[in-house]
Amino acid sequence: MQCDTLWTHARLASMREGGPWVIEDGVVVARGGRIFYAGPASEAPPFVAADTVDCGGRLITPGLIDCHTHLIHAGDRAGEFQARLNGASYEEIARAGGGIVSTMAATRAASEDELVTLALPRLDALIAEGVTTIEIKSGYGLSLEHELKSLSAARRLEHERDIAVTTTLLAAHALPPEFKRDADGYIAAVADEMIPAAAAAGLADAVDAFCEGIGFTPTQVARVFAAAEKAKLPVKLHAEQLSNLSGAALAAHHRALSADHLEWLDAAGVAAMAEAGTVAVLLPGAFYFTRETKLPPVQALRDANVPIALATDCNPGTSPLTSILLTLNMGATLFRMTVEECLAGVTRNAARALGRGAVTGTLETGKSCDLAIWDVADPAVLVYRIGFNPLHARVREGRWTKSF
Repeated sequence: MQCDTLWTHARLASMREGGPWVIEDGVVVARGGRIFYAGPASEAPPFVAADTVDCGGRLITPGLIDCHTHLIHAGDRAGEFQARLNGASYEEIARAGGGIVSTMAATRAASEDELVTLALPRLDALIAEGVTTIEIKSGYGLSLEHELKSLSAARRLEHERDIAVTTTLLAAHALPPEFKRDADGYIAAVADEMIPAAAAAGLADAVDAFCEGIGFTPTQVARVFAAAEKAKLPVKLHAEQLSNLSGAALAAHHRALSADHLEWLDAAGVAAMAEAGTVAVLLPGAFYFTRETKLPPVQALRDANVPIALATDCNPGTSPLTSILLTLNMGATLFRMTVEECLAGVTRNAARALGRGAVTGTLETGKSCDLAIWDVADPAVLVYRIGFNPLHARVREGRWTKSF
């Protein structure tokens, strides 16, 4: 049987649900940019390959997925980091005019070309660790013009690099100065202007919001969600990061793809997410960077069979993190997740959090041939080591894009 590329003598971390997730002496076969076969060499039909790659016992995982980032922004917030070291809280900084609004000013001042240029080094750092799919949120423009500019910049990254990009409109991220005393008026602008415009332009794959005391109320978020549903865009939510406003339950009620952060998630929220199939996206970089102490309820999520994903939350204020491998280690050390849970969190469950579970995230026939090939044999090494990048090669849609 004819195929394009055949990878042999590999150890596969297939990340499939059910059955053994590690396959000894495995092969992966690519045809037309998709996986034609991934499994034990002993069960593979005969293939005639245009190109055969002997992996020499290396580990192959699905290409990694960073399912929650704020990659498009200008400026940094190192000064706020210093203020936090001196005792200021995230809420105090935000209420004093810092936080998201300070990044908004820098992002509005930047051109689309400048935003692309600024984002590329962040993206390259993730690509160098095996990321083949990334979600990028807007949320630092906070006006129709600048939110669309940010989404357009995010779309362009898919053409600048060989990576799949999904975009999320996060206009309901913070209150811009021009609406300082009119949160409902701003939400009306998000719902009635920004969401329809982003949908019409094909710039957004989903809609997100920040449901928090320093963000927006559940009632305001519900209006955003209603507008997203009218525009036929799926939703997700920043929920229960600093307090419990029952945002995760609200997100689940709207069949959200994911609810993210979740440190203050309660039992009712867990149950609602389980019923809806909403993915829990945990963000250990933000937990670490802001020195939080309230752990997300990982065991309760496990017990309810809620899929758990991990992501960098790359952003300038609370998680300036561009390492998916360090995110794996943080998921294990801070949240006590297992090796398999951590790897599923940046493959299978991350794909589900983006609504791309049928396309990528596991080594299965019919899925995009997105692979990360590692100079290790044991998947635990990817979670265990700190500051160590054993990526040997990255494959995107069957193309060997780069060796390291």
